[in-house]
Amino acid sequence: MDTTRGTAEPVPGELVSVAHALSLPAESYGNDPDIEMAWAMKAMQHAEVYYKLISSVDPQFLKLTKVDDQIYSEFRKNFEKLRIDVLDTEELKSESAKEKWRPFCLKFDGIVEDFNYGTLLRLDCSQGYTEENTIFAPRIQFLAIEIARNREGYNKAVYTSVHDKEEEKEGNHGRGKGADSAQAEEKGANREREKAKTNKGEEKEKEANKEIRKSSEIAI
Repeated sequence: MDTTRGTAEPVPGELVSVAHALSLPAESYGNDPDIEMAWAMKAMQHAEVYYKLISSVDPQFLKLTKVDDQIYSEFRKNFEKLRIDVLDTEELKSESAKEKWRPFCLKFDGIVEDFNYGTLLRLDCSQGYTEENTIFAPRIQFLAIEIARNREGYNKAVYTSVHDKEEEKEGNHGRGKGADSAQAEEKGANREREKAKTNKGEEKEKEANKEIRKSSEIAI
């Protein structure tokens, strides 16, 4: 892929090259910076879509693949006591952890599409995809942990937090409208009082004028 084109849009041939590159397993790339950037962009887009999903739908009802049941069953059979609400990177990235994860991941080769693609995984499931809360993981590892988080209720923290904020925003908006309505009513009442005072003043003035004319007629 031509790296001298600056920010120019890629031509069709380049798009085919990128698509082909991203169809290969991550370990095929070496340290090519262009491929790493393309992978990072693809992983970030996937993360954004997934986070919006668990924010808008109760995660307990989500189905991420056709074989969620199998993934979850195998995951908990192999990692029965693994804490998934807040992940310990040592349980994922240490040499001993990799030895345990490798056979699990390979079980889904040919079962889960793109099972070893690079994916972004949150360490603390109550938080979003920030730099300090994100690690790179194979897709099957992401699926196993996120399916478990959804089924065991841990991801509901995100869904609840987002909806609580929306309800609070709506409540503030409603209170604002209520305050505006009360102010409008008060202004209306003040206008009515002023109108009543004006009418009363006009009546008194008329009475006073009558008295003056009467007094004048008597004097004449």
